[in-house]
Amino acid sequence: MPILSFRQMKGRRAWWMNRLLKLLKLLAQLPAKLLGYVAMKQRARTKSEQQLLQAEAPKLRQELVRELQRDWKSLPSEIQENHVHEYTKDERALIHRILHETEQCNRNNVTRTEAYRAVYFRSQELHWALLAHVVSRNGGWNMTDLQGDLLPRLLDERHRKDTFLLLERANSLIFQDAYPQLLLYEASCKAGRELFDLLPAFEVSAFMKPVWSQFWRRRDSALLTTALIVNEQHVIEEPIIQSQFFKQHVLDQPSFLLQSPLQTNAVFMPYCKHGCVEKRLAGLILEDFKDLEERIEFGKRLYAVMFGVPEVSSGVHAFVRAVPHTASRADYALQLFTKEQNPAASSVPYTEKLEGCQLRAGAYKLTSLELASAWEDVPFEAAKREDWFLAVKDEVVRYFAAAELPLPAVFEMTEEHCYALNKIELAVIAAEALRMAFQERIKGDKTS
Repeated sequence: MPILSFRQMKGRRAWWMNRLLKLLKLLAQLPAKLLGYVAMKQRARTKSEQQLLQAEAPKLRQELVRELQRDWKSLPSEIQENHVHEYTKDERALIHRILHETEQCNRNNVTRTEAYRAVYFRSQELHWALLAHVVSRNGGWNMTDLQGDLLPRLLDERHRKDTFLLLERANSLIFQDAYPQLLLYEASCKAGRELFDLLPAFEVSAFMKPVWSQFWRRRDSALLTTALIVNEQHVIEEPIIQSQFFKQHVLDQPSFLLQSPLQTNAVFMPYCKHGCVEKRLAGLILEDFKDLEERIEFGKRLYAVMFGVPEVSSGVHAFVRAVPHTASRADYALQLFTKEQNPAASSVPYTEKLEGCQLRAGAYKLTSLELASAWEDVPFEAAKREDWFLAVKDEVVRYFAAAELPLPAVFEMTEEHCYALNKIELAVIAAEALRMAFQERIKGDKTS
């Protein structure tokens, strides 16, 4: 059995003492960090309460809901598979144009996100387009996080690629379903008559035909937005959430289950203040991405904040107009993030960079790449499109039961965003310490 030299023993002891001192230093910081976190939560609540004084939640007119319910009940209980729609020459040309434009814009997260933005500013009654734009921005940020300074130190390359594919697939499926609907509405406006009989050409659920027809007559943006939230979350339920591949490789993995405590499942809405010199964040945290009903209620609350809180609403509009989407978090927090990669960063142990919402003295900004620098485009893969609505047509009205959409008590997240980043930093430092201790233990076993 080899005997360690005095120098080896001294070196190993020094290494362990260094690790122990770092761990003790982190533990000593916890009470102060906890007090700071509680104070931050109280400031966020106070700020939200102030903004809620001027807020008005979007209303769901129940007479229109009852009208939709009658229309939904009158739909056939099954689709006639052999039924062939007879379209005119002009209709076929329109269908081809919309499919082509959808294909062109569905290349990646950036093209999709910018397409939503363009539609919204052409047709601002389509509230859902702005909501989709902002949520899609978050999807892009989550994608590039996987190639940033922090998550590659926690997740191996295979897991990060599978997580990117889940985000990309969900993002592209929703776009493939919803974008043709938005373009068909715009085509209807141009033609001066509704064209929603063409929805089956885009494999859109029968659920949406009565909704669009009613919107054409009533122009009720809140009801249309709620229906699109319900529809698009059902669209991804089977091919994404219930996918055995994504369950095995992402959704049921311990790292995905850590999303809630690490708060990596938040959706942020950057909004401008003072001419967009200052940018703040509103948003919410989605506790369980796998739960269909929670995703729908989450979308409704997010919409209520975006269009029901005046300061957030005007600020989001200003931010979206001023800042094109690149999928880098530097788009909204240039003081914390850079789009430049630091080649030396991954070769040295990680040290904390953040002190609240400021960089520590001498610390480099966190890397947040643009999408094109982080991931290659993934060809769109069409999913088998079965109409989700036919199985639940008598239940879906429950999503429209409340007379107004719920405004959450707390939605100010500017500081919360920074604390979430710091949580991930501490997780990285702890993981690296454990990894190094494990490697040192293996070395010790080999030499003893």
